[in-house]
Amino acid sequence: MANTIFNRRNFLLLGATATVGMTAQALQAIPAKKKKEKKKKKIIYRTLGNTGIELPIVSMGVMKADNPNILKAAYELGIRHFDTANSYQEGRNEEMVGNYFKDIPRDKVIISTKIHPPKEGMSTEQFLEKFEESLKRLQMSYVDILYLHVCDNRAYTLDPRYLEALRRAKESGKARFVGCSTHINMAEVINAAVDSKFYDVVLTSYNFRLKDDAELQKALQRANDAGLGIVAMKIMAGGFLDKERKKPVNCKAALKWAISNPLIHTSIPGLTNFEMLKENWQVALNHNLDDQERGDLQLAMNDTGLYCHGCLTCSGQCPKNLPIPDLMRSYMYNYGYSYPAKAQTTVAQLNLSYNPCEGCPGCTVACPNGFDVRERITDIARIKMVPTSFLV
Repeated sequence: MANTIFNRRNFLLLGATATVGMTAQALQAIPAKKKKEKKKKKIIYRTLGNTGIELPIVSMGVMKADNPNILKAAYELGIRHFDTANSYQEGRNEEMVGNYFKDIPRDKVIISTKIHPPKEGMSTEQFLEKFEESLKRLQMSYVDILYLHVCDNRAYTLDPRYLEALRRAKESGKARFVGCSTHINMAEVINAAVDSKFYDVVLTSYNFRLKDDAELQKALQRANDAGLGIVAMKIMAGGFLDKERKKPVNCKAALKWAISNPLIHTSIPGLTNFEMLKENWQVALNHNLDDQERGDLQLAMNDTGLYCHGCLTCSGQCPKNLPIPDLMRSYMYNYGYSYPAKAQTTVAQLNLSYNPCEGCPGCTVACPNGFDVRERITDIARIKMVPTSFLV
């Protein structure tokens, strides 16, 4: 009887062992199959002009972000270039970037910041003081790219005071490369940067609404031929097409459109949440537009939208000589990007009255994009009266 029981037990154990063995073999086969089916897609990299820096085509604009966890998620996902500025969130943006990246090996990340001189200008020394303030906030001994911010004409882009400040920053090793950023009149600024034989990088507005801007395309080609790195911003063309935010732009399609141009080396879409990060990062793996995305962009093109092209056609039309492109950009920040703090900062720098259009019997400005210029100026100018603490 004992032998019988022993034999039965052995039989059961052997059967169980065999079953486990067969199951293990089957399980080993399954992951291999799944691995084959889920072949990892490659991140698309481009070289940032003559800087030699290789970056994924999708980087991160940190301007609106206020949660360091989004930086962590972006870095762990594969984003390596993070763009901030001295003025963003009154310095808190740089502080956040510095607090997170202080524990990351410095050579593993590309950090850029920007200095925006006031309308009345600043000296070379004042510019460098602002830059030292940025380095302190970032807790870094250098940045990879230092920009002269918000260039809108040739004279400003080539201002000797700022070129000297950028030169000193670069020679001291506190800025590896120097650049200029431009939101309006982009072709003139980019051409000035090329002519200077000084700048390494240009950060420019570039989106599907600018597809017919032949001068901009020529300037980008010229910059590329000269070895300048090209970074795209304002890719989403306002984010929404209407003030009420009921008609969103297909942001993934917009990002694909911008980065599908090989003259654009990387892009800095603004990220504030994980869904946006996930969607944008998909473009780093595949920037090909499908038919639905092309259709969405065409529908957006047929709408007036919120994005100011920065064409400067309005220049000279206003009897009060108001800075219309700056005001239109502020309108976009407030209603398109839901960033009233940035809108208020931009308006405040213009030193305008509460109602700049007061006294004009009718608006004489004809916008080629169809904007009701007077309505938008009257609307956005009010924001300077809102307490800043309400907008943070």
